[in-house]
Amino acid sequence: MSLTDAVLSGASPGDLERASLPAHFTAAHLRVEDEEVFGDVPDKDVRRTLRVGEVPMPELAPDEVLVAVMASSINYNTVWSAKFEPLSTFRFLRAYGREGGWAARHDRPFHVLGSDAAGVVVRTGIGVRRWRIGDHVMVNAARVDDQEPANQADGMLGEHQLAWGYETNYGGLAHYAVARASQLIPKPPHLTWEEAATIPACAGTAYRMLVSDRGARMKQGDVVLIWGASGGLGAYAAQLVKNGGGIAVGVVGSEEKARAARKLGCDVVVNRQDVGVGDDEGDDPELTLKAGKRIGRIVRDAVGTDPDIVFEHVGRSTFGISVFVVKRGGTVVTCGSSTGYVHQFDNRYLWMRLKRVLGSHVANLQEQVECARLFALGGLAPALSSLFPLDRVGEATRLVQLNRHIGKVGVLCLAPEPGLGVTAPGLRARIGEEALNPLREFAVDPATLS
Repeated sequence: MSLTDAVLSGASPGDLERASLPAHFTAAHLRVEDEEVFGDVPDKDVRRTLRVGEVPMPELAPDEVLVAVMASSINYNTVWSAKFEPLSTFRFLRAYGREGGWAARHDRPFHVLGSDAAGVVVRTGIGVRRWRIGDHVMVNAARVDDQEPANQADGMLGEHQLAWGYETNYGGLAHYAVARASQLIPKPPHLTWEEAATIPACAGTAYRMLVSDRGARMKQGDVVLIWGASGGLGAYAAQLVKNGGGIAVGVVGSEEKARAARKLGCDVVVNRQDVGVGDDEGDDPELTLKAGKRIGRIVRDAVGTDPDIVFEHVGRSTFGISVFVVKRGGTVVTCGSSTGYVHQFDNRYLWMRLKRVLGSHVANLQEQVECARLFALGGLAPALSSLFPLDRVGEATRLVQLNRHIGKVGVLCLAPEPGLGVTAPGLRARIGEEALNPLREFAVDPATLS
């Protein structure tokens, strides 16, 4: 029996171990010969460069596991990879490969993408102790070197931390993925594969940004302004704020997204179109201040105070507004810059009003495990909306590229259909299907993509 057949049939750990390992497997990947394909084309359509086909199976390092990926999801770093912007990720693979040893396997003329995965452990390296073949897992996007001293304080502090499936090869948008054992998180047993696959990169990141003692340290009653409150990160931020006794103020770009944000628990929703916040404010200090004043008035009128925390990941077009609108002594916590890395802001509003800007990146393993527990407690629900098969990963990524999505866009990999992977049906029934799928009604018809 092949390993794939064994996984799909729910074979025992012993049968999985005895099944033959394939020499090649299907994966969404880039090819190095496509690095210059876009040139100066304004619309770098990711469907042109994302390929789905066979790649060779790598050998496992002693501290690694091979995961049969049942489902994955799209993150914005896959858009960056497929556009080869701001850098070609083959540069990351070449740099990593130069470290030699096991790292050399990552420098290949192909790059298997994907920073999320849920699946079954089917092989373990000889140094793996805490995981066994047959375990159901999710994969943390942070690949850390556990022998680096800084990681003993916080797994995200090490100089050699890499974004799995972005700065490394053999990521999650594939039938099989290679991960370090230190990346694995127990899969919540009441969730389907596709629901679980939306959790680590976005929910874990939002948890660290807001709840962790390394983040903004949100407390009950805090007003939190959430940019993109209906997107992948924002959907989890809104739930964490509401679940933690805070007041969630979501900023979105359409009435449909406003409806989704309210469904996720936002107490106040600001439509960027209604207040005239576009993509140009980040380049014009006057526009930034005017937009900040408009949003500030809306928030004060609704809740009586300025935001204690701004949840920031949009970047250039919003960062100056975030610094302006957060309250005196408040915190802007940022984990990304989807509209551009170079930010402008009026520093007077930072230093004279004693505000803080806090950088945050993914989450360490303990934070991921704590976050995953909240799903089993019913405090958080998966943010899955649209779902695509692996052979349509280009369309799934294009949806995110155009910002047409709501919540998380999932991808079925080895799972032949949705709804599989639940091993605690009683818990699922207690929480309820509707509570577990707040965003499925917002799935996008791929025929509408341009």
